[in-house]
Amino acid sequence: MHSIDALLSVMKSLRDPERGCPWDKEQSFETILPYTIEEAYEVAEAIEHQDWPNLRDELGDLLFQVVFHARIAQERGLFDFDAVAQAIADKMIRRHPHVFGAAEIRDAEAQSAAWEATKAEERAAKAEASVLDGVARTLPPMTRSVKLQKRAARVGFDWESPFDILVKMDEEVAELTHEIKSDAPIERIEDEMGDVLFACANLARKLNVDPDRALRMANAKFERRFRHIEHQLAAQGRSPDTASLDEMEALWCDAKRLEREVPP
Repeated sequence: MHSIDALLSVMKSLRDPERGCPWDKEQSFETILPYTIEEAYEVAEAIEHQDWPNLRDELGDLLFQVVFHARIAQERGLFDFDAVAQAIADKMIRRHPHVFGAAEIRDAEAQSAAWEATKAEERAAKAEASVLDGVARTLPPMTRSVKLQKRAARVGFDWESPFDILVKMDEEVAELTHEIKSDAPIERIEDEMGDVLFACANLARKLNVDPDRALRMANAKFERRFRHIEHQLAAQGRSPDTASLDEMEALWCDAKRLEREVPP
């Protein structure tokens, strides 16, 4: 039995109405969706850490989620795993005419342009009324911001340079500052905070920086430096809640200094 056939067979057994697993039998598209998203993030984490054995396992977990969704769809008479696989194969062939047809593509940049043109044709065929149609609302907010901005940029709604966005960011920060100083309701502060974050995503897009990756790196840096604070205080028999802010700030700066001294 091929590996994918074995996996499909396992999934079928888990969902068997009589002999299947009680938990697996109860699941639906909606209930397993959070697990699907979680598995995708765990794949990303394995790649970030270059943990290749774990990446194999995490890709397997993610594949299992695809199989799970396909099995539920098959039980409902919607489609099956073969239809999922065939659909993506057909799409890749359609979007790579330079590989599977007679078209010629000069370089990766030209391929990206051709890819977007093909996607635009597909959206037109679906009668999507707006260039923003099709950007999933369930995407992480920062990712969705970038995708919305990219769509708008295709029709010319875009800043000319990153510096223009920096000016806009200053404007948004000033508006947020005003609301905070005015002791505005949380709804207005939240609105202005959203504008600041949206501008940050726009700047990242313009600089060809993945904002989610940049934020993950910032999170890791914060965690690393704060753990240094905890470790140094623990060596003194203390904990952060017994230290002053100035003491913790000094240890934070010490962590930064040590990072600079580590050879690349």
